[in-house]
Amino acid sequence: MSEAPKSADEKAAEARRGPKRQGHGPGAGFNAPAEKAQQFVPSAKRVLGLLKPDRVLLFVVLGFGVVSVILTALGPIILARATDLIFAGVFSAQLPAGITQAQAVDNLRADGNNTVADILAAMDNVVPGQGIDFTAVANVLLFVLALYVVASALSWVQARVLVVVVNRTIFNLRRDVEAKLNRLPLPYFDKQPRGEVLSRVTNDIDNIAQSLQQTLSQLLTSLLTVFAMIAMMLYVSPLLAIIALVTIPVSIVVTAFIGKRAQKLFIRQWKHTGELNAVVEESFSGHELIQVFGRKEETKTAFDKSNRELYDASFGAQFVSGLIQPTMMFIGNLNFVAIAVVGGLRVASGSMSLGEVQAFIQYSRQFTQPLTQVAAMANLMQSGVASAERVFEVLDTDEQSRDAGSPAVIDNPSGKVDFEGVDFAYDADKPLIQDLNLSVEPGQTVAIVGPTGAGKTTMVNLLMRFYELDGGQIKLDGVDITDLARRDLRSRMGMVLQDTWLFKASIAENIAYGRPEATREEIMEAAQATYVDRFVHSLPDGYDTVLDSEGGSVSTGEKQLITIARAFLMDPSLLILDEATSSVDTRTELLLQQAMNALRQDRTSFVIAHRLSTIRDADLILVMEAGHIVEQGSHEELLEANGAYAALYRSQFAAPEVDMETVS
Repeated sequence: MSEAPKSADEKAAEARRGPKRQGHGPGAGFNAPAEKAQQFVPSAKRVLGLLKPDRVLLFVVLGFGVVSVILTALGPIILARATDLIFAGVFSAQLPAGITQAQAVDNLRADGNNTVADILAAMDNVVPGQGIDFTAVANVLLFVLALYVVASALSWVQARVLVVVVNRTIFNLRRDVEAKLNRLPLPYFDKQPRGEVLSRVTNDIDNIAQSLQQTLSQLLTSLLTVFAMIAMMLYVSPLLAIIALVTIPVSIVVTAFIGKRAQKLFIRQWKHTGELNAVVEESFSGHELIQVFGRKEETKTAFDKSNRELYDASFGAQFVSGLIQPTMMFIGNLNFVAIAVVGGLRVASGSMSLGEVQAFIQYSRQFTQPLTQVAAMANLMQSGVASAERVFEVLDTDEQSRDAGSPAVIDNPSGKVDFEGVDFAYDADKPLIQDLNLSVEPGQTVAIVGPTGAGKTTMVNLLMRFYELDGGQIKLDGVDITDLARRDLRSRMGMVLQDTWLFKASIAENIAYGRPEATREEIMEAAQATYVDRFVHSLPDGYDTVLDSEGGSVSTGEKQLITIARAFLMDPSLLILDEATSSVDTRTELLLQQAMNALRQDRTSFVIAHRLSTIRDADLILVMEAGHIVEQGSHEELLEANGAYAALYRSQFAAPEVDMETVS
């Protein structure tokens, strides 16, 4: 079924909202297409690049790792000496005493036992009839024990230092992401579901930390062990080493083949994790609305859909990546069988001693074990890199334009505002504001009215420089706002929105949010001026009553009063009220009008209102439609003009009478 054509008001509202946001509002969909992922190798290099600030500690980790691996690698070849001593002792006990080793070999050959003779000839310093030299064996074992104790101690220190490095790196990454979010333009957040952004900042960074913590130390040790074991195997037996090294190319091919498929699945897993978080976050934040409109089943369906997609992606990623370890173990076992067979034949021929074969088998197991560990870590690395790509996407997002190198300063602010040929559009194909011209004198109160989507809120957002102009300029006291530092510009403005925002702190701290240095007396004066003081004393702890982010202990109207008190306390030179009284009752609204009249003295004020009764005393009323100012003047002048404003006014105050007449 085709959609009905949109009205002009709907198109204007759509333009004002900007590009469609994925996932805002209870029951909204979250099927944004996945962004193209980076390649694994460049992303992994970038993750390792995060460790550069602690490169000195990394060299310490590397040094300790090298020494620890070398000591561990020496163990089997020394233990081979103990094995040879035991085997030689057992062999010598079977030989008659009083003869030499050479005579014993000749006797065996004379009896036709050439294989046994070859084995005996390959042994060192066999004394027939002596038996096992337990003192020599004990000395070898104690020496190996000392090697392993030192190697373990160095490994422990290495792991300890690496924990410090990883935690510092993640601390810096979180700090960089937080700073980046503060530098991103408002349009970025218009296009991103809140839960998706939170998932990247929390879940994905936590996953990077876990991946680094669990893989970096083991990966470093495993790689060093592989090289050390290769060197020792070549030293013991080049022939057996060649057989063992066949494992490397086979392992690389298997890991690459499986890992390539697992990477795509891990990217899907973390994408669906963000989408599920968005569903859950918005389901909780809009819980009351969901209950009121009876959309529990639709919300549950959206959750089940996202949960199923996450399950499928997670199962596929873990299953595919989990194939690596058993495959590598199978390859390693085949390699072990080949080494054992060939080694046994070489012992039988006298080419190697039993201790050397035992040492080589240990080296081969220690060689294949780190390869298996690296393969087992592939799923963690794939998952960590997939999360890193999502975090890097945030860090690589274009930031808002920088402030001027030498920002201008307004020495004597008066509050004069000029819009000169202003053009703006959320979407380049749908212009919203075109050639807007307006001059507001210091101290004037300017009311902006018009239908939804006319550009009222957009106009003040441009003044606050939340969005950049497509053309023209806005001047504050004769200075282009783009020449001012954003912090300086916004510090001169007090803004109260229709949607209140409170954070978890006391009422006094919420009021002082714009001026943390304000005294208790100044906070109470602002509260009294905005009638916050009227209800604060009924709360358990008065001004020290702690509110949560939803302001649960106060009503919606009382929350609005607190936000208005916050703006009062800032004592701004320019005041912006965007439907600031929409959430208070009629009596409170009248009280606020009196307070705002006092506040607006000697201040330039912009008031956005749908209830025209609140802006009758404005110095200038602007009527906007589709981004254009179609009328301007005082309340009386606009009524006399009998134009768009008069029509809006009658729609609010005369419509009930018309309805009654119609009914009668």
